[in-house]
Formats: sequence, structure tokens, C-alpha cells
Amino acid sequence: MTGTLPRTASVTRPAGDAKLHAPAAVRNRDAICDMLCTFAPQNGRALEIASGTGEHIVAFAAALPNLHWQPTEPDTPRRASIDAYVAEAGLQNVSPAIALDATAVGWHKTVPQNDLIFLANLLHLIPAASVRKLITEAALAMAPGGTLVLYGPFARDGVLTSEGDVQFDSALRAADPSIGYKATNDLTCWIGDAGLINVKVVEMPANNLSFIARKP
Repeated sequence: MTGTLPRTASVTRPAGDAKLHAPAAVRNRDAICDMLCTFAPQNGRALEIASGTGEHIVAFAAALPNLHWQPTEPDTPRRASIDAYVAEAGLQNVSPAIALDATAVGWHKTVPQNDLIFLANLLHLIPAASVRKLITEAALAMAPGGTLVLYGPFARDGVLTSEGDVQFDSALRAADPSIGYKATNDLTCWIGDAGLINVKVVEMPANNLSFIARKP
């Protein structure tokens, strides 16, 4: 799903019993959880794209117990980590993690229609063409009235507004010129091109944003 990345782009370490720990996931987890409790549907089916270590989805599933969550992750060790965290938490509203490349054409046909699709911290790690495919497929995988939430760092109308963002974006583009921060105005257009209604852009800690869009 992702191209060549600098080592700082995705940091994990072993946490025992197949679990992996991602410090960045823990830092932003509570803020994302609060945002989802405000804007996500309260029941139905929820799909998380690129669930990573699983440290996000166990918090989301506990906070939104009437949603049944499906974690997805292309990396085998991370799928094992997700399942280990879910088992440890004793959650009954989370299915076993499945392999999914959300940049592939046609993946929407392999999953049930969802009331919520959530993605964190991936769009800056893949090329623009892959982002467009991901959003298009996500829209097709959503039930009418469903909600798409895209969280991460963005260039605001193409402008990077913090020194940390400038440095990280430069490191990403040095590793792979096809990736890097996506412009907010481009993302708004791509969401609309997929037939979704861009409802709100929510300010998040650490200069991140959440795009919240709905399917008519």
C-alpha cells in the first residue's frame, strides 16, 4: 500500500504476546476517540482502513459499543497484533483483522456495506492517485447515509503551517517523490468526485485534521 518510507514514518516496537506498540497511535488515540464519539454513527458496521497495531480500534470499539468493527491491515504481524489487543480487551464487537489493500481497485466488493469507514495517518504515505482510488472505493463500500472519516496531517490549501510538518513532508518526499502531505483543497475535491458530501473539517491536536464526509 505504501511506498518507500523514512524510518520515522511508522515506528512500532514489540509489546509482548504478538502485540506491537506504536507511540504515535497512543498519543492521538484519545482525541480521535472523542471526535468519533461526536461525529460517527452510533450503531451499524464500521470498517477501519490500515488499523496498524490495533491500539486505535480497541479504544474506538469500547467507546462506540453499538458499532461492530472490522479492522483491516495488509501487514501480517500487525494483523496478529490487532487480534491480540482485541482478545486482551475482551471486546465482542470487533471481528478478526483481515488483509486489505485500500488502494486496490475493486476492494469494496469484498466487504459488506459500512455505516462508518475510518482511516488515520495514511494519506501522506501514498501517492495522490492512490488516495483518489482509496476514497472512491471507500465511497462504494459505504451504505447510504454512511460516514467517512479521514484523519492525519495535511497541507492547508497546499501550505505547510508548522516547522515539524515541513521537515516530515521533506523527509517523505526525499524517500519517495510521489508521496507527501496532501493539500486540503485537493482532498475536498476528491471527496466530492467520489460522490460524497464534505460535511466538516475538524481541527485536531498536533496540527492534524479530520475530514468528515457522508454518502447521500
